[in-house]
Amino acid sequence: MRVPEFLQSSDRPRVPAIRGRWPGQLFLELRRDPLAFLQEAQRTHGDAVRFRLGREQIYLLSHPDMVRDVLVIHAQSFRMALGFQRALLGEGLLTSDGALHQRQRRLIQPAFHHARIATYSKTMVEAALRAAERWVDGVELDVREELTRLNLELVAKTLFGCEVEGVAAEIGRAVTDVQGLFGGLAMSLGEVVLKFPLPSVRRFRRGLARLDLEVERIVAERRSDPSERGDLLSMLLGARDADGRPMSGRQLRDEVMTLFLTGHETITSALSWTLYLLGQNPEVERKLHAEVEEVFCRRAPKAEDLPRLQVARAVFSEALRLRPTAWAVARRALEPVKLGDGTVIPANALAVLSQWVVHHDARWFPEPERMVLERWTPEARAARHRFAYFPFGAGPRSCIGESFAWAAGTLVLAVIARRWRLVPVAGTTVRADVRITLRPIGLRMQVRSR
Repeated sequence: MRVPEFLQSSDRPRVPAIRGRWPGQLFLELRRDPLAFLQEAQRTHGDAVRFRLGREQIYLLSHPDMVRDVLVIHAQSFRMALGFQRALLGEGLLTSDGALHQRQRRLIQPAFHHARIATYSKTMVEAALRAAERWVDGVELDVREELTRLNLELVAKTLFGCEVEGVAAEIGRAVTDVQGLFGGLAMSLGEVVLKFPLPSVRRFRRGLARLDLEVERIVAERRSDPSERGDLLSMLLGARDADGRPMSGRQLRDEVMTLFLTGHETITSALSWTLYLLGQNPEVERKLHAEVEEVFCRRAPKAEDLPRLQVARAVFSEALRLRPTAWAVARRALEPVKLGDGTVIPANALAVLSQWVVHHDARWFPEPERMVLERWTPEARAARHRFAYFPFGAGPRSCIGESFAWAAGTLVLAVIARRWRLVPVAGTTVRADVRITLRPIGLRMQVRSR
């Protein structure tokens, strides 16, 4: 086989390597604090750095040009690197590759078109209003638990036309159980972990069984009443391949599981962090309150208000920058790939692109730890590198539900801010739990009426 000319060249950039002082050191550091490890690697060694985890060769790429190269320009030269996430989601939209992924994406895409989002927005507002009605002035809340309940209801109703209110807490616990297996970058080590009789593996299997039961219930209820309802589940049940055959039961399960879990988990974590950051930034909170008072004018919020909620969207945007729900994406090279700066990613190596690292880079976001809404004016966005901000990925495998998440995050935030302030409880410590998503742990806040 002919060796590509760029591999024969000796003048391509040399990628520095990180090596542990003893076997297993890098794995333990990543396991302990992956965000700090990746950020320190970029600050110390530059925008391209490599290291090994066992047999895996990993390239951390931290320049927006590299994000564009991997996710857009050379997207066909990479595939998803998911390890045992496939044990949870099967061959759903997030984990499938090739022709299957393209076919399923074309099938599901209409459920997230602009007109559908406008229809969903009414349900989003209604769900947020019901949640706000449940709260009592002065009460302390587990914010993530409350938002899990709200967003499970929101996703179940809009995408699948079903109710989960009575089992929301149980589903939330099951999601926590399955997430517990996905620590740091250990997910790249593959499904071999599932063979060990670890407590985390037992919790994973228990949580997965509970989620499978819920997905089976959702599908069975719809099959008993197959009338067209115009939602995503109707599209999936009505889909036919080129030979006129419906989607298999397993494929249907995988797609429903993927969209059910990723839909609610992303919005729940993002909104939880948003409320936490608002509690830390009273001046930003005041700007949000001023906007909702002007837009809603003491009336009930409406889905049609979404385009006017510019401050709310900027708050949500900045929260996704500071605490990106998806904190890193990984792609496996199918062949040697030469990036725009000359860096070569060898075949079978993992290219890791970290939203956490890029979003906290002062080159693109001055004073990166501050919450600054002015970063999201049209002028500021136009002046910034397009791929310095990618909370939902980029390119042909960007998150299909991105527009859904923006609408839900903006509307729910505005509805809550219309009636309540959430104040951090004194003495509590909030930490980031780095799993498939970046989750806040210990987030208790006191509800105060406005």
